[in-house]
Amino acid sequence: MRSESQESILKAFINTSSAELKNFLENIDIKSYEKTVNIILEAEKNGNRLHITGIGKPGHVAGYIASLLSSTGTPTYELHGTEAVHGSSGQVRPGDVVIAISNSGETAELKATVTALKNNGAKIIAVTGNTASWLAKEGDSFLFAGVEHEGDTLNRAPRASIIAEILVLQGLSIILQEIKEITPKQYVRWHPGGTLGQLRETEK
Repeated sequence: MRSESQESILKAFINTSSAELKNFLENIDIKSYEKTVNIILEAEKNGNRLHITGIGKPGHVAGYIASLLSSTGTPTYELHGTEAVHGSSGQVRPGDVVIAISNSGETAELKATVTALKNNGAKIIAVTGNTASWLAKEGDSFLFAGVEHEGDTLNRAPRASIIAEILVLQGLSIILQEIKEITPKQYVRWHPGGTLGQLRETEK
């Protein structure tokens, strides 16, 4: 192990990550959400569905965001990033929308998945940290979720980039939730378990 103390290692990570995310948040392109939101709302209006996929760590982000969107008024189906080219893309119908997450936007597996989905008539919302990537160019809309540094000495394992992806898509969920004017009663109907599944005194 390197000579640095655990405290100094953790502080370096926190400081780097904080700086990266502060810069990222200050430069979010609000207008980029408009096209994305319109694509989703138009698909829903036509009876189509929203799906979300990613490879590796972004695949775990996809699962969380699918649940978050579904619980706040936008039903979303998680699509396994690699299983999609082995038959699971059959869950996506022409006119459906797929959010595809990839930090590099160049992952071979995701390229295969997105190509298959587009060939099946899906629209793609690209979420990537690389504005010049294949995924960014292939998307019908694009949400930037990038950082320069992951927060550690290797600068490889997804850390800060994962937080950026989550923040971008949480932002999308809030916009859709407010447009649809979701009420506490509706939320509790979709999320009946735990303390969140109970109406508060001020909401009764």
